[in-house]
Amino acid sequence: MGMAEPFAQMLSGGRPNSLGRTIEVVDVVLADPDRFGELFDCYRSANAVVRLRTSNAMKRVEAARHDLLAPYIDRFIAEIGPLDQASAQWTLAQRFGRLAGGMRPEQRAGAQKLMQRNLAGHDDWIVLRASMGTPADRAARDDALKNWLLPHLHSLAGDGRTTVALRAAKSLKALGA
Repeated sequence: MGMAEPFAQMLSGGRPNSLGRTIEVVDVVLADPDRFGELFDCYRSANAVVRLRTSNAMKRVEAARHDLLAPYIDRFIAEIGPLDQASAQWTLAQRFGRLAGGMRPEQRAGAQKLMQRNLAGHDDWIVLRASMGTPADRAARDDALKNWLLPHLHSLAGDGRTTVALRAAKSLKALGA
């Protein structure tokens, strides 16, 4: 059998706003989970399209095989958290919400810190919307987080982008604010 085609190569090329060969990469990972680490490493690509498609692939892999991402939670926080790319940040927010039940307290704290950073300083509407969920869910049981979150949610409830404002209003209502 020949060499397997590298994921970074499979995820590059084509129209930047297309999936390219993302589905094919997901199928390979699901058939050969030992290659998940290679997919994760595509976040290190200098190519923004490869990183975007990696985020899309992560979403799809997690939906099919949640267990493949769980051992990478620390690396998602440490290595992907600092990436200045909206697709990486909204993917993290979504994955953290889905992986939260299996996180250790320090992992939840690291994920929380990233979501707070995004709510306080990001401008991408998808990142903002995705980052509201996990903190709002936890704020109902954490007064300090709730006190931090409420002013941000009130501010975002006035955002000119309807989807951001509606999500913030929904989170405020859930928190009784």
